Order: sequence, then C-alpha cells, then structure tokens
Amino acid sequence: MKIHDKYPRTVYAAKPERYDNMQYRRCGKSGILLPMISLGLWHNFGHTDDLEAGRQILRTAFDNGITHFDLANNYGPPFGSAEENFGRLFKEDFRPYRDELIISTKAGWDMWPGPYGNLGSRKYLIASLDQSLKRMGLEYVDIFYSHRPDPHTPLEETMGALHHVVQQGKALYVGISQYNAKDTARAAKILKDLGTPLFIHQPRYSMFDRWVEDGLLDELEKQGTGSIPFSPLEQGLLTDKYLKGFPKDSRAVKDGRYFKKDQITEGKLEKVRKLNEIAIARDQSLAQMAVAWLLKDERVTSVLVGVSKAEQLKDNIGALNNLKFSKKELEKIEKILK
Repeated sequence: MKIHDKYPRTVYAAKPERYDNMQYRRCGKSGILLPMISLGLWHNFGHTDDLEAGRQILRTAFDNGITHFDLANNYGPPFGSAEENFGRLFKEDFRPYRDELIISTKAGWDMWPGPYGNLGSRKYLIASLDQSLKRMGLEYVDIFYSHRPDPHTPLEETMGALHHVVQQGKALYVGISQYNAKDTARAAKILKDLGTPLFIHQPRYSMFDRWVEDGLLDELEKQGTGSIPFSPLEQGLLTDKYLKGFPKDSRAVKDGRYFKKDQITEGKLEKVRKLNEIAIARDQSLAQMAVAWLLKDERVTSVLVGVSKAEQLKDNIGALNNLKFSKKELEKIEKILK
C-alpha cells in the first residue's frame, strides 16, 4: 500500500463523543446493536491504494460511531491485501478499542489456486478464516460469512463449518451473503439445529437492484436474522458523480473489475437525474437519499458503504439526519425506478 505524506501521522485517540450522534439498530433477535452505517473495505484498501487515506477513513468512521468494519479474504487487490492493511492499521490505531468493534470477514470467492481455495467446502472456509485472522492480527472475528452459495457442496457442510468456527472461538457470529430466500431458510434451520443462530445476511441491494424484496427480507424477518445491504450506491451510480461525465478518480475509470463505463447508460443517467431532483428537494445529496431509502425498512439493520475519501463517509453518515419519506416522495421514486 502506498504511503503519502499529505496526511500527517499522529497517535490516534478516538473522540470521546464518538457515540453521541450515530444511530444503532438491533441485528435481528440478537443482543448486538449495529451502527446504521457500516464501513466496507471492498475497495480502496488494497496494496495499490494509499495507506494513509485508508487510515483517515477508518479513523473518521470510528470517531463518528461506526463500530463495524467489514472485510473478506479476497479484498484487495491483490487478494488478502485489504486484510493485511487493515491488520496494520488495527495494530497501530485500533487495538485498544477491540472490544468496541465488530470486525467481519468472509470466504466463498476464488482465493488461492487448486480445488480447495473457492466456494463453500469445510476445508476452504476453515483454512480461509485461519489465514484471515493471521493477516489481520486478530484472535477472532465478530462475524464470519459464507460469501456466496455453493451449488456443489451440501449446505449442511457449509453451515457446519460456520458452526465449527464459532465452537472454536474464532468467530462470535455467522452470516451468509447473496443466498436466496429458500436457501436462507434452509441455512437458518441447519444452523439453529446445530445451536448457532443465523446472525446476519449481506445481500446486494439498492434502488437499482431490488431482488431482496421478492421474499428474502420477509424470510429474514421470520428467522430473526439481521440484514446489511452492500453496494447501496450501485458502485457510485446513485450519486451525483456521473451526472457530468466520468471523473478521473471514479471507480468506472480507475477500476473496471466491478463497474464499467458501459454500465452507465443514458437511460440510467436519466433516472439518476430525476432521483437527484427529489434528493435536492429533501435537502439531501443523492447518496444520502439512496442510503436513507434502504433504511426506511427496519428489517435493514445497517447499510454497508465503501468510500475513497473521509469526506464521502461523512456525507453518507449525513443520511441519518433525514430517514423519513412522505408517501408522495415514495410514489415519485417508484415511478422513476419502474
């Protein structure tokens, strides 16, 4: 990770007032309260990124009451580097605050060569968590996820591995990501029978990607499982970033692995412009409205945001200042999205 001197290095002491303004929601039927905004390290924490910028983002998050940092084994680039960099920053800045933090990681996507470095086998999941703990310098994570469904491995094996790491003390809670409603119900039953509740589900969910509304949110409510949507801003599309072209520092320009220019069609931009008008009328940025729109549903425990600058994170947190939508606003938004 690059180190730049534009960010002066100082010994970190968290702000005493860090919990004064953040809002929290209970995660399903558990004893855990999560901040309504959580920080994801999917982007901007790899070895090609600026370590000191990452430090400022993490400090800003915690100073504003964000207690949940979300990672995965393959976040980078390269794979594993986000965990390595987080581990360095954790050691230097956050170790005294470990008991105030919820740190999560995942395994399920391609991580190392050969047949045992991918998907949902017991061998892969347990080995991956061991590696993640070493990279981050942690004794345990608060949440360990099966990052995606594995059509070839019995669900009993995958959930059994999650239960096992809890029994080992390597994870306090377990979750799943991108499982549909039917598989979520099956996973929850297997885990319940083993004695480890399904704590949380991390689905992709935004104004432009609403698949979770077709049964998944209902199932999570039934199971007493929390939810934490990722990509709430559609990789930056649900902001004002692309309304006047493609900024050089935008994700579509810098990193085309997950978000490409050709995904930003004129039809989508027209919807973004109309949504932006509603946001302005609400005295919000479009990003703030997109986050608030997810949080209007109390089955959404927290919204996972990823940022490249501390100022972007502060803007996202500002969404909590106006979470209510009038019936007329919701109708206008629905008309635009259809």
